[in-house]
Amino acid sequence: MTEHDRLPLPDYDHLPVEGLASRIRTLDATGLQTLLEYERAHADRLQVVTIMENRLTALREGAQPSGGDPAAAAADDPVHAAGGSKASEATTGPKINPPSQGDPTNPAQPR
Repeated sequence: MTEHDRLPLPDYDHLPVEGLASRIRTLDATGLQTLLEYERAHADRLQVVTIMENRLTALREGAQPSGGDPAAAAADDPVHAAGGSKASEATTGPKINPPSQGDPTNPAQPR
């Protein structure tokens, strides 16, 4: 197995930074340390390292993992979140004709 396959968040490389803070709250100190080491060895993004270091400090000071499944889709992750809002006939706007550009079969829009 590669190092990536052993990460506590299986989709870590595809998580947006915004969704990362909520996902790492489900990890214990060991899992977070593993993730932090992986981040430092690969992308080493300052914002991500800072978020992880702050959470690791909180865990060492007595904070508890929030529970939940770290592999579950985050609600703020539009790529992986299940469901979402769908446009329906009731929520779509009116059909708009493109400008006629000289096409006599395409009527102009009212002003």
